[in-house]
Amino acid sequence: MTPDATRRRAIGQVLLLTAGFLVLVAISATSVILVNQAREANGLVVHTIEVENQINALLLEIRSAESSARGYLLTQGSEFLADHNAAMTGILPAVDKLGQLTADNPAQIENVRKMRSAAEDRLTQFAKEMDLAKQARPDGAIALVREAAVRGTTGAIREVALAMRAAEERLFVERTTNADHTQKLASLVTILGSALVIALAAISIFLVRHSARARDEAEALLRDNNLNLEATIDERTADLREANSEIQRFAYIVSHDLRSPLVNIMGFTSELEELRSDIFRRIATLSRAVAMAEPLPVTTGETEPPLVGEDQQLSQDFSEALGFIKSSIAKMDRLITAILNLTREGRREFEPVKIDTRELIEAIVTTMAHQAAEAEAQIRIEPLPDIVSDRLALEQIFSNLIDNAVKYLKPGVAGDITVRGRTKLGFAIFEVADNGRGIDPKDHQRIFDLFRRAGTQDKPGQGIGLAHVRALVRRLGGTMSVQSELNSGSTFTITLPISWAASNRNRDT
Repeated sequence: MTPDATRRRAIGQVLLLTAGFLVLVAISATSVILVNQAREANGLVVHTIEVENQINALLLEIRSAESSARGYLLTQGSEFLADHNAAMTGILPAVDKLGQLTADNPAQIENVRKMRSAAEDRLTQFAKEMDLAKQARPDGAIALVREAAVRGTTGAIREVALAMRAAEERLFVERTTNADHTQKLASLVTILGSALVIALAAISIFLVRHSARARDEAEALLRDNNLNLEATIDERTADLREANSEIQRFAYIVSHDLRSPLVNIMGFTSELEELRSDIFRRIATLSRAVAMAEPLPVTTGETEPPLVGEDQQLSQDFSEALGFIKSSIAKMDRLITAILNLTREGRREFEPVKIDTRELIEAIVTTMAHQAAEAEAQIRIEPLPDIVSDRLALEQIFSNLIDNAVKYLKPGVAGDITVRGRTKLGFAIFEVADNGRGIDPKDHQRIFDLFRRAGTQDKPGQGIGLAHVRALVRRLGGTMSVQSELNSGSTFTITLPISWAASNRNRDT
């Protein structure tokens, strides 16, 4: 299977899982919303029933009061009077409760107001009837009963109650229909969601099985490739080893062949420098003889007669040219020596040993104490992790970094150099930080290139140190980076394995 197909399949599986998750979220959210709506609809239905029950309870109280009043008027029995008083006490609270239940319905609020007015009128009539009955004036009480019947107070109460009941019946039908619809919709959503989940589960199972078959095929192909992998690795390793050896031999031969003509140039330059005194002594003598119109005097000894005019300028130019030649020869010799050292270092096999990193850094700092004192620099060593690595390589790495930190401090500013370390995921991370002149970010890569330097070239060097340090770090299985800004100091970070073991790859790199 191609990488593109694998990537597309992975993307498809991720999209499928995302779709399934979104479907579940949508179903859950919709179900919750519909269930809440159904609960509210059912609550409204129950509320309607409660209102109807309260209307009936109110009518029952009024009828009970009327029945007990008639019984008392006819029989003068105290039990009828007690029942009448109990019914009278419950009428207005029943109206109040009815008002509370219908407080959300403006039409019913108006009906409740009418009901309260009619009920209060009836209660007033009941009170007058009972007073006349208690005064033994039954004829007057009966007259009031007939007057109430004529005035229609009881009928008004009944009409208001019927109106309220009719309104609640309409609400009951509407709310029941709405509750049924909401429950049906919730059931439909649940069924559809379950069907979608089942479909997604089936697709997921199909994709998982398909992926399992593809994985089995890939594993079979990998086993087949592994049969020849060792031979391929050995062959390529041998080619790499041969190529590295050829590069090292080439560097050695080039350095050797460059040194041979350089030695000749150095020899002829020395001879030319020895002849210089004799040449300019003769020139000076000849100039004096011509000036005085005298025969050429015979000059002996090593003292060079004084030169004047153009002869003196010629002598100075000659000396300056010889100085330039000798300086260039010395620089070329240092570069050739550096190439040879790099070649020899590339052939050296590393030997992993347990290293007390703090002791190693302290030894390096001790050897640089004089340089640090001259630069007025303080070198601080913070806690460092111990590692297993090549001691000589680590000495070269940290010596170069600390030496550069001391060398490139800002003039007139007390140097502050810190070496610190920590561990993370099996690696030791070392940092060499300073408050020196810093490095322009555009030169961060340049400083690691061979024979290339950055910034003001006011310090001796061939542009080899950091390139050599990075090569050593890579051979030790690590990485190296720099963080720096101009005039803001530099921090070189080196990441090395805590426990490094030599390998063919590291020896041949």
